[in-house]
Amino acid sequence: MYHKFFGLRESPFNVSPDPRYLYTTPHTEEALACLTYGIQNRKGFVLLTGEVGTGKTTLINKLLEWLRREGMPTAFIFNSRLNVLQFFDFMMADFGIPCDSRLKSQVLMRLNHWLLERYRAGETPVLIVDEAQNLSPQVLEEIRLLTNLETYTEKLLQIVLSGQQELELKLRQPALRQLRQRITLRAKTHALTLEETSGYITGRLKIAGSDGQTLFTPSAIEAIHKYARGIPRVTNLLCEHALINAFADQVNPVGPELVEEVAQEFELHLIEPTAPAAYAPGEDNLRLVEALRGLATLMDRLRRTE
Repeated sequence: MYHKFFGLRESPFNVSPDPRYLYTTPHTEEALACLTYGIQNRKGFVLLTGEVGTGKTTLINKLLEWLRREGMPTAFIFNSRLNVLQFFDFMMADFGIPCDSRLKSQVLMRLNHWLLERYRAGETPVLIVDEAQNLSPQVLEEIRLLTNLETYTEKLLQIVLSGQQELELKLRQPALRQLRQRITLRAKTHALTLEETSGYITGRLKIAGSDGQTLFTPSAIEAIHKYARGIPRVTNLLCEHALINAFADQVNPVGPELVEEVAQEFELHLIEPTAPAAYAPGEDNLRLVEALRGLATLMDRLRRTE
């Protein structure tokens, strides 16, 4: 809709976790290096956590891209609200392991046999679970027991658990202490600084086809960072809607007043701008969640106007 007006090929601020748009900061580079190191060295369990909207799934998709390029078998569980039987069904299907029986004993025997075959072939199967904070204690315990599939020296299955900060809290429960003890590496995603927010916006615009022209004034970027508090998903919301409003008003570049309008539309102005990005649950958190839900409304509006 606004692409031609701003000299773009595509929407630069879509909310889908496209790995092409991964913006590398020292934190993301460290997290990705931690994940790849853990898998390559068969460390067994790796944990990735971060606040809502800080790019965990985008990072996971970048990891999956690398794993597939390296020819490593992968299973990616993106819906974590599963019971134990559903979890095993999903995992076996995504690994492409045929199993006629649904008995857990038979499934585990087939999985162990398949993992040994992959080990002898020099392959490293990887199980990735996104939104892992929603896993039940029963499923988490079954995941822990999967690490018992090993040789005398190495783990046969590498597991990456990715989730929000609540996952860290869940793993502190006494009933899950054995799982917590088996996590060998931990990676985190973080909110962006003001300088990183500027680079993030510029980088996404370039990937979307921008020739380098200034589409957001420095003061607009400062306003975006203030209201988004460095959260990439909220930054996308502000930028996307600001571009839509700027196109409607035939304004280029985007100034801070348009960012202010979007922030008020999604009630981001009601959130304390100076609050830390890793905020605790409370009224501000609920308002931000409601603002994120407004993304669906925004995308519907885009589709109707295209």
